[in-house]
Amino acid sequence: MEILKVENLTKIYGKNLSKVVALDNVSFSVEKGEFVAIVGASGSGKSTLLHLIGGVDRPTSGKVYIDGKDIFDFDDDKLAIFRRRQVGLIYQFYNLIPILNVEENITLPCALDNRQISQDKLNEMLKLLGLEKRRKHLPNELSGGQQQRTSIGRALITNPTIILADEPTGNLDSKSSDEIVALLKKSNKDLKQTIIMITHNMEIAKCADRIIKLEDGKIVKEV
Repeated sequence: MEILKVENLTKIYGKNLSKVVALDNVSFSVEKGEFVAIVGASGSGKSTLLHLIGGVDRPTSGKVYIDGKDIFDFDDDKLAIFRRRQVGLIYQFYNLIPILNVEENITLPCALDNRQISQDKLNEMLKLLGLEKRRKHLPNELSGGQQQRTSIGRALITNPTIILADEPTGNLDSKSSDEIVALLKKSNKDLKQTIIMITHNMEIAKCADRIIKLEDGKIVKEV
């Protein structure tokens, strides 16, 4: 079942001599439950593509369909709600709220939506993340790997349609990187979570079901 369809997606910044084509007529689709890695050099358009898929930015032209819905048909308010409920975002630098503990950071999307999460579900999530003994700790009391696991929990807690991970291991040592990749793979296999991950590390990309390579804003290879 097709869960994501990207159609002729283009993003241009600036005009005339300062014009930069960050993404150039990109099209591809992702099946439900698939784990896709997007690779490419710095400036290839990876992050631009991920931000457009997540509705964080709007394209110059083209379409993004998530679960059959054209996300750019929504106004900004409806898009923000859709993104909060249907898209889980994992960033390189965690983006945790410093005054909230692990539990509170994980359940933040639900709190913003005035939705209650059962204690059983929260306990299961903390167990999956290996954070049961860190549930009341603040971000500055956690290692980098623990902070990233917290951000993954925040992305997973709403059972989103799709997870978008932007260089999720880019700020971690090799041991923590391996743990994060293993957690993403477990989320993909055990929770049937659809994941699109940006990485510059080909060894990490090989953990995905499919690799899409970008150069100069275009798809040049799929394996």
